[in-house]
Amino acid sequence: MSANRPAAVVVLAAGEGTRMKSRTPKVLHEICGRSLVGHVVAAARELGPEHLVVVVGHAREQVESHLAEAYDGVRTAFQAQQNGTGHAVRTALQELGSVPDGTVVVVCGDTPLLSGDTLNTLAATHAADGNAVTVLTAEVPDSTGYGRIVRDGASGAVTAIVEHKDASDAQRAIREINSGVFAFDGQLLADALGKVRTDNSQGEEYLTDVLGILREAGHRVGAAVAADHREILGINNRIQLAEARRLLNARLLERAMTAGVTVVDPASVFVDVDVTFEQDAVIHPGTQLLGTTHLGEGAEVGPNSRLKDTLVGAGARVDNTVADGAEVGASATVGPYAYLRPGTRLGAKAKAGTYVEMKNATIGEGTKVPHLSYVGDATIGEYSNIGAASVFVNYDGEAKHHTTVGSHCKTGSDNMFVAPVTIGDGAYTAAGSVITKDVPAGSLAVARGQQRNIDGWVARKRPGSAAARAAEAAGPGAAGAGGGAGGES
Repeated sequence: MSANRPAAVVVLAAGEGTRMKSRTPKVLHEICGRSLVGHVVAAARELGPEHLVVVVGHAREQVESHLAEAYDGVRTAFQAQQNGTGHAVRTALQELGSVPDGTVVVVCGDTPLLSGDTLNTLAATHAADGNAVTVLTAEVPDSTGYGRIVRDGASGAVTAIVEHKDASDAQRAIREINSGVFAFDGQLLADALGKVRTDNSQGEEYLTDVLGILREAGHRVGAAVAADHREILGINNRIQLAEARRLLNARLLERAMTAGVTVVDPASVFVDVDVTFEQDAVIHPGTQLLGTTHLGEGAEVGPNSRLKDTLVGAGARVDNTVADGAEVGASATVGPYAYLRPGTRLGAKAKAGTYVEMKNATIGEGTKVPHLSYVGDATIGEYSNIGAASVFVNYDGEAKHHTTVGSHCKTGSDNMFVAPVTIGDGAYTAAGSVITKDVPAGSLAVARGQQRNIDGWVARKRPGSAAARAAEAAGPGAAGAGGGAGGES
């Protein structure tokens, strides 16, 4: 919790965001596994505020539902008509029921790059300088279109925020801009909001007018400069959304690499904010790590893998794989071209090989499912081997059923295990079998029709064909007309 704990943080998230051209409210668009407003709420929470209020308006139900589901302890205030930022903050204070005694921090709900460290710097500067209001500012390479911060040359206090269209040539040369993020004395804020006028071109209550009101009343208006100007970037369209995603992704990967993770090609790797790593993990190109995915020490993922909410154990290798809600044990191997669906649990040193799909399956230590198989709703013991092209037939058209395979079993290729069925420890099944009955421990199950060879069938049934000519050329008797074992079919 921050030493400069504010009385309240107000997040402004009522706007429609028409430039996104989307049915999804702007603040609910996601980057790196979290909504835009979610990023702001997470940063605000690092201050440990007594109250955290999100002002909602457009698509109120969607935004409130999202906040209630993802963030405990967040209150919402409904701004029925978007009458400006000043009106939005006044709505938030009314939701609290009383004027906060202490600092009130106001942030925008569409600034996903804003960090808790920067907000803490703002709150600390506000307290240390004894300001009535402190503006978070940034020095940008190109200040075109932004409100310029005009300071007193002697004290450094902020004397004005001048919008670009109203700025003189000298003011337009200023590179320090307003971020739209503020720290206020709560009592002074509430009093000043009651004096904000609407005699402007938009007929709205502007929060920035509070600065002038407080300054005219003799109070000090200060500023805290963000260390990285990119943190204050607001999102108004899909281009800015993609740029913010790129910047945040780079920040997350830099943090991982600093902690001892190898990222072979950062330009082609994408991670979410809740992904975690242990040192010496390796991420190959073309990999996406999403949700709460965790890579254990020395785990290696990729290339071309997409893991969501997946735990990868120490020393495991995951190659060209899609995994969702799975667990991969220590030193296990997955892929290439595997699909691990929710509920899959691979034990240590287990293998899910090429073109293997698993769902709701627990695979014991050292067990291998090497290729071309589907394992669904199953439990397999330790050090068993599942033959190629095996299918665990788990669905009868109405319900799912479970298959159990014991430890040290060897099942043949092209087996069908029709659930519910149990294969005992140490049992074998023959290739091509359809297993519909339990197999006792140590037994061999054979469930297939007896082979019949019908001599001369091709010559009689496909005369003149390429197959018949090839059989004739193979030698005497190969294409004969005899009625061999089993007779004519």
